[in-house]
Amino acid sequence: MPGRTLPRLAVSPSPLRRKVLEFKSVLKDRMTPRELIAFVGASASVRRNKEKGAGSAIGTREDIMLDKAPNGKVSDVLNALDKALATGEVEHAVDLFQADCYWRDLVTFTWNIRTMEGKEQVRDMLKARLADIKPSNWKIAEGEDASEADGITESWIQFETGVARGFGHVRLKDGRIWTLLTTMSELKGYEEPVGFDRPMGAKHGAERNRKTWKEEREAEAQELGYSRQPYCVIVGGGQGGIALGARLRQLNVPTIIVEKNERPGDSWRKRYKSLCLHDPVWYDHLPYLPFPRNWPVFSPKDKIGDWLEMYTKVMELNYWGSSECKKASYDEKSREWTVVVQREGKEIILKPKQLVLATGMSAKPNMPKFEGMDIFKGDQHHSSQHPGPDKYKNSKAVVIGSNNSAHDICAALWEAGADVTMVQRSSTHIVRSDSLMELGLAALYSEQAVQSGLTTAKADLIFASLPYKILHEFQIPVYNAIRERDADFYKRLEKVGFLLDYGDDDSGLFMKYLRRGSGYYIDVGASELVANGSIKLKSGVDVKKLMEHSVILSDGTELPADLVVYATGYGSMNGWAADLISKEVADKVGKVWGLGSNTTKDPGPWEGEQRNMWKPTQQEGLWFHGGNLHQSRHYSQFLSLQLKARMEGIPTPVYGLQKVHQLS
Repeated sequence: MPGRTLPRLAVSPSPLRRKVLEFKSVLKDRMTPRELIAFVGASASVRRNKEKGAGSAIGTREDIMLDKAPNGKVSDVLNALDKALATGEVEHAVDLFQADCYWRDLVTFTWNIRTMEGKEQVRDMLKARLADIKPSNWKIAEGEDASEADGITESWIQFETGVARGFGHVRLKDGRIWTLLTTMSELKGYEEPVGFDRPMGAKHGAERNRKTWKEEREAEAQELGYSRQPYCVIVGGGQGGIALGARLRQLNVPTIIVEKNERPGDSWRKRYKSLCLHDPVWYDHLPYLPFPRNWPVFSPKDKIGDWLEMYTKVMELNYWGSSECKKASYDEKSREWTVVVQREGKEIILKPKQLVLATGMSAKPNMPKFEGMDIFKGDQHHSSQHPGPDKYKNSKAVVIGSNNSAHDICAALWEAGADVTMVQRSSTHIVRSDSLMELGLAALYSEQAVQSGLTTAKADLIFASLPYKILHEFQIPVYNAIRERDADFYKRLEKVGFLLDYGDDDSGLFMKYLRRGSGYYIDVGASELVANGSIKLKSGVDVKKLMEHSVILSDGTELPADLVVYATGYGSMNGWAADLISKEVADKVGKVWGLGSNTTKDPGPWEGEQRNMWKPTQQEGLWFHGGNLHQSRHYSQFLSLQLKARMEGIPTPVYGLQKVHQLS
């Protein structure tokens, strides 16, 4: 990497480093050194260690010289921070931070998910929390080395609090802390039974009336929810509920997952048949059990459904399929929920202390209301109910919407022989899959990253170490490079009238996802059908009304239709809270998802973190969990630790509980 003051060892670049150098070459006129560091510099120590192992003898003088300066800088700051925090000298601790600093804490200091922005917020948090947290033993993480490039020194770090062990990441600029990530790894005394602590499994010796593993599992299934109450109920048995259930299982938190579908994975199986994951395999592992090395890059829906079903069995989850959560209410005096579940034709009352809504961002369809929907003679349904294209051969289909589902469904209908028109009501961000993988994800989630020693866990933490407040600044150069690379592709789409955008501030797909969870399509082929006219397009219009056999648009165009698919997205997750609990509780909690960026569909004020996700809400005992597979994997760790701490009676005073500014 540029910026080293000592000569580099003569080593062959790793595959990931070659990709980084390629990436920097593409962005050299668009990206500042700080921006490049944010994308690829955080894994510099991993790459450097890999390169040293591949091309030099361990322990040479040059190795020692290269490592000494960065390690010394980080150690000096960590030692000073350790001393200041141990002695309660808040001002000395704050002085170790840059003026434009960011401290992102995942549970360890705040029992919350919160980012402190600037020295003033760091000071306020430490004054409020330092006496209780009792942090200590700050140091460079075992087996790691600090790295330095372009004026930024960074390192993986470890530390402890009075009740937990932590892991994190630090970036120094001009000798002071610029970004700090602190995450809770485990609770002391309640560590997961892994490695040397894994369970024995077999019961050696002789014992009368001994129960087998199968008998014990059957007994647990018969008792939990009936003669013995769960501590936690998770509503929703998709990827989010399953990932969290697995974490809680390892922490010995009695949990029931309630899912209306019959089998784990049915929420994938029941979608349109062409559906595949648009995120690559390296981004999508579940906790504890990564996909096999020969798993396809993009998982077909039925394959991912089978994986989720297998995972649920292997991880021994108490999964109540074909069960529907009908109602829930919270008793402030007993501090427990009453959850009414319909199961096997019977009404069962559960009394958990904690209720998690893991119903997902794509679970409550946003069904529009247009004049004439009641008289339309053809088929009409929301995209979530689309059965697939097979019975629509030679039909005239109109798809309302222009995001992921709309493109997927349009392409499948065209392949099946339907006459398809996409109605684009507002602009859409399009990014080609190969460009996204090579320029947007490869540094962290790719085979090159894996081969260079970057684990999924570290990739997650690198991404988590980038504060949301400035994340868009680092995304803009990536999408500028993609626009330049795919300029002809975008011109062809615009030529047929497709309305393109790149986000309100040109920061692209991932910021759109974090801010609003909609408004984009990862192109896996449908855009070419739009560009060449195979999928017809009406853009910049809305639906005025439906007739018996047609759709009338706002510009007066009449589209003959045998089928209308409403690919119109989904409502806020707190809509489930309103349906299941009450509108009062939903309003008490407020809007779920978004950052408060004051961009389209993400109203301000600035929140600093995802609203109400994976952290305490204004309603005691109510939690929201979900997102894509990456978020379900990563944040389930921190939600599970919050729930475990409460079950064990560990004090969990929440710092900076989110205020409600938006209701839905």
